Amino acid sequence: MAEDKITRIANQIYQNVGGAENVDKLIHCMTRVRMTIRDMSKVNMDGLKAIDGVMGVVDDETLQVIVGPGTVNKVAEKMVEEVGVKLGEPFPEDAIDESQMTDKERVEAKAARVKAEQKAKQKQTPIKRILKSISNIFIPLIPVFVGAGLIGGIAAVLSNLMVAGDIGKSWTELILVLNILKNGVFAYLSVYVGINSAIEFGATPGMGGVIGAVTLLNGMTPEAPLHNIFNGQALAAGQGGIIGVIFAVWVLSIVEKRLHKIIPDSIDIIITPTLSLLVIGLFTIFLVMPVAGVISNSLVGAINWVLNVGGAFAGFILGALFLPMVMLGLHQILTPIHIEMIDKTGSTPLLPILAMAGAGQVGAALALWIRCRKNKELTNLIKGALPVGFLGIGEPLIYGVTLPLGKPFITACIGGGIGGAVVGGLGHVGAIAIGPSGLALIPLINNGHIMAYVLGLLAGYAGGFVATYFFGIPKDAITDQKEDLSKTEKTIDSFDGATVAAIYAPVDGQEVALSEVHDPIMAQEVMGKSMAVVPNADSALYAPVDGKVSMIADTGHAIGFTDQIGEEVLVHVGIDTVKLGGKPFHLTIKDGEQVTRGQKIGTVDWKEITEAGLDPVTITIITNSANYKVNKAKNVSQVNDRTILMNTEVA
Repeated sequence: MAEDKITRIANQIYQNVGGAENVDKLIHCMTRVRMTIRDMSKVNMDGLKAIDGVMGVVDDETLQVIVGPGTVNKVAEKMVEEVGVKLGEPFPEDAIDESQMTDKERVEAKAARVKAEQKAKQKQTPIKRILKSISNIFIPLIPVFVGAGLIGGIAAVLSNLMVAGDIGKSWTELILVLNILKNGVFAYLSVYVGINSAIEFGATPGMGGVIGAVTLLNGMTPEAPLHNIFNGQALAAGQGGIIGVIFAVWVLSIVEKRLHKIIPDSIDIIITPTLSLLVIGLFTIFLVMPVAGVISNSLVGAINWVLNVGGAFAGFILGALFLPMVMLGLHQILTPIHIEMIDKTGSTPLLPILAMAGAGQVGAALALWIRCRKNKELTNLIKGALPVGFLGIGEPLIYGVTLPLGKPFITACIGGGIGGAVVGGLGHVGAIAIGPSGLALIPLINNGHIMAYVLGLLAGYAGGFVATYFFGIPKDAITDQKEDLSKTEKTIDSFDGATVAAIYAPVDGQEVALSEVHDPIMAQEVMGKSMAVVPNADSALYAPVDGKVSMIADTGHAIGFTDQIGEEVLVHVGIDTVKLGGKPFHLTIKDGEQVTRGQKIGTVDWKEITEAGLDPVTITIITNSANYKVNKAKNVSQVNDRTILMNTEVA
């Protein structure tokens, strides 16, 4: 059964992103499947969000589908397995015959495509692009940090117990083995970072790994050191840290690409790697390592100074702002900072403070559970997200619970700030490795400060709970609409002798079979039970139900409604009409507005749609139809705003 679920989610994600042929590259992190999309206009965002098992979708420089920890790695592996590539490898392009291209032409074609995609998206600042690249370098290493960090934590605990005399020296060999496993990651981290940086910047991965290894200065001895050309002091292995490695590999990518262009193909495989490694190797040792060493030392010193001077205030600001960073997917950029601090001081004081953001989330969720206990749909979401929330994985709570409700997201941030203030005020709380958060971070807290971290967690739980309980509960979340029908006026219709809630046609026109709809996602009812209507040339748009407008697409081509029994109804106007940028659509409603069935909600320039070569067929979809018994109208032809398309039996 578990495999069936994984396969279903993987296939439905492909169906809603325009197929595997619309994916250029796929990786995953702790909770998200991250895809580089070739043509975003083919992505059905509403369909992705409607997939059972998907907790949320983020459209950034990569399309991020949140399926939660434990599931994400299985879904991602299934998706790349079906295509026949590995995680992070380019997907084959069926639309372009690359068999006649040289390697150089393939790289240039891909660069041109990615450049065009970036221009089509919302303008990105240079700083944001840099931070995103850094994030992409470390995302594949996060699971390794988690495993190695916990192993190192166990070794540290056993070592302390042995020093204290609580366990005997017979444990020495086990402690050594555990440390060897941990050092397999951290001792050679510069190599892994070099490889991932090369992949991110478009250089040869193996050469990026070599540049990372250069910073280890293998073969140099204390008796015959290499010297810093600026101050004459001996260089130290690892000087400049991973910040220097990332920069050096970025320069490598520039040099290598340039050499590929000017070196003849017949000798390119010999000359390009030799010159690249020689030039960048010397550049790394004598320029990057000294300069990056000063930068990394200054960065670590500045952060420690801010935390020592700012104390509780600095802790509050950092704890409160971390959730928005997670929401934007930018939190991974802190990874190199954590690693530099661990390398220089033995621990990172930032991680315990930032972990308080997850505690605020947990507190907010507990308050929602109590205050909104009649809302079964919400409490079920909270039950599913809380266990991993306690372990510091906050994305299911963010995207599934607090952020959609609005106020609880803000009060959860306040809770994170309170926890951060406690940790920052007590001071000297650090993590000896990175990876986990929440309760799972406890084994990695530096000696003697575990209780301070636990007090911070409790403060974060309490702060998020109190702030949400008294100030962050939305009124419409307190009760489940499906269980509160007796208190609201509801629209009930008679249809074929049954007592049902009805969904009416949103346009005047001709009803057509779904099999005639030229969109496989729509035709196969992936998003839910559906009916299709080809609109008349003079038809307006009408509300299909009594209820509330729950969403309006930026381009106006899709409108969501929630009716009085909790049905979620989506009206999707036309196929691929998102490409028109909203020009044909003139809506007179806004998000959150109450509407009545048959109410005119706008107009559409149907001629503009057809002249653009697009299909104006309008689909009405019950996106949560799995919760109801849906009956479709039969033998209907011409329809108008008074025609019932579907009805659902009231439980």
